[in-house]
Amino acid sequence: MSVRQFALPFILFFILLAGCGGRDDPQAALEAAVQQLQDNLEGKQTRAVLEQLHPQFSAQQSFVRDWAQRTMTLLFLRHKNIQVLALSKHSQIDPTYRDKGRSEAQIALTGAAGLIPDSARHYSVALEWWLEGDEWKLARLDWQ
Repeated sequence: MSVRQFALPFILFFILLAGCGGRDDPQAALEAAVQQLQDNLEGKQTRAVLEQLHPQFSAQQSFVRDWAQRTMTLLFLRHKNIQVLALSKHSQIDPTYRDKGRSEAQIALTGAAGLIPDSARHYSVALEWWLEGDEWKLARLDWQ
């Protein structure tokens, strides 16, 4: 067997191994949850967003899950197209409590009745995620 014939299966094996290892990586799972939240909001998937919220979810220390559902319904009815542009984002696992993660982002939220956005706002958001089983759930949301 030549080196070339041996190298290709060997390289493919390590690529597959690296891909499988990423699923068990809490940091990668947290970043995937953040991306999934963005995708669900842009896709106007209220139910999917609500499934990502922790049962003890709160926003701005006073709003709860019902508020989130009403707000999304209003936003999705008002705008045919929604886009969440992450200008910057950073996520990390809490070094003390491995079942908690935090994400910070600068986002632009745009809405449009057609193809051209007719509203846009900039926000600084802070998200706190809690690990429930093997899924990251959004527990706290604050913005400025």
